[in-house]
Amino acid sequence: MRKSISKSVTSTVADLNNLGLVDDITLRNIESLCLPEIKDYSPEHIAGIRKRFKLSQAAMASLFNISTSTVQKWEQGNKKPTGASKKLLDIMERKGLKALV
Repeated sequence: MRKSISKSVTSTVADLNNLGLVDDITLRNIESLCLPEIKDYSPEHIAGIRKRFKLSQAAMASLFNISTSTVQKWEQGNKKPTGASKKLLDIMERKGLKALV
């Protein structure tokens, strides 16, 4: 239900922006409040993203500013990424490695 409300609000504000009733800054603020939730990543998915960009576990750890053992634990399923690391995985998957460097 959250997604449909978010889409509805964003769409309405975008329409108001197109009509000149809402400025661009307000539109961007509303859009930033309605960001989609970041999905959870399985160990296989994390390893797949890392391998897609031909990164070692150490290189990915360095890019995310975490320890290599954390990446290993993610890929073994002993730990799950949270917070900034989860967001970085999402950005990396959607926009590529260049978005992070």
